Amino acid sequence: MLRRPIAIVAALILFAEACAVVLVNWVLGKVADNQHMSMAGLDPDAISTGAWVAGALFGIFLAACGIVLLTIGIRDRAPGRFARIAVIACAVVHGVLGALTVGLVGWAAFGYLMVVLALLVFVLLAYVKERPEPEPKDGGAPGGAPAAA
Repeated sequence: MLRRPIAIVAALILFAEACAVVLVNWVLGKVADNQHMSMAGLDPDAISTGAWVAGALFGIFLAACGIVLLTIGIRDRAPGRFARIAVIACAVVHGVLGALTVGLVGWAAFGYLMVVLALLVFVLLAYVKERPEPEPKDGGAPGGAPAAA
């Protein structure tokens, strides 16, 4: 089945995306620091530090989601509650970023983010935990049918 390779590919994409986000924010922080840029009187050091911290936190988030997806792909088992919440949060972030990116960056970046979103949603839907059917309380047959006499 395709769910294992797709989970692993999604994990590798998220690892690459985490590296790219950290690199871009590092460059933006360096540019803001070297140019002594200020916004609304904010200290330039605060802007560069904020860019570096934001890049590091977002990179850690993407890498953690990549680790979760890699674990899902290797084990070929449905994720737990925390892992599922992390992947859902990552999918929501990609959806929101895609909506913002189409106007700011262009359609190619939008298409990339939508492909990543599709991979995340596929992994979430492919690894659905199957719940056992509860036993009937009245001693009847499963499915609500009356017990045979």
